[in-house]
Amino acid sequence: MRTCTFLLLVAATAIYATSTPARGCGESYGDSYGTSIEDGWEPIPDINDQHIQELGGWAVSEFLKHANCLIKFSKVVSGKQQIVSGMNYRLVIDASDVGSGKLGKYNAEVYEQEWTKTRKLISFSKAE
Repeated sequence: MRTCTFLLLVAATAIYATSTPARGCGESYGDSYGTSIEDGWEPIPDINDQHIQELGGWAVSEFLKHANCLIKFSKVVSGKQQIVSGMNYRLVIDASDVGSGKLGKYNAEVYEQEWTKTRKLISFSKAE
């Protein structure tokens, strides 16, 4: 029952996130609370791991599909992970504005289930 409820929550969040376009680089995309449960978050052991860096780049690319701005992924600088029926990631990403070249920090929450090849951008926002 809990798994079914969780999967419904994931699906509803994904539908909401993909139907809510951001208007600019400073505006939030999706739901910043996403599908995560507050307990169980742990630091990512190796932030320089190729998979984590690729996930950060993917999050920026996915955000740009819904944004009226251009930013370029630089690197994931920190993050947390949470085991669910897959993995939730909260990433802090360095990205630069393509026009000005100014570097900024962004928060991304991503859900990934590797064995089903599922990835969802839950939220993306400029870090405050």
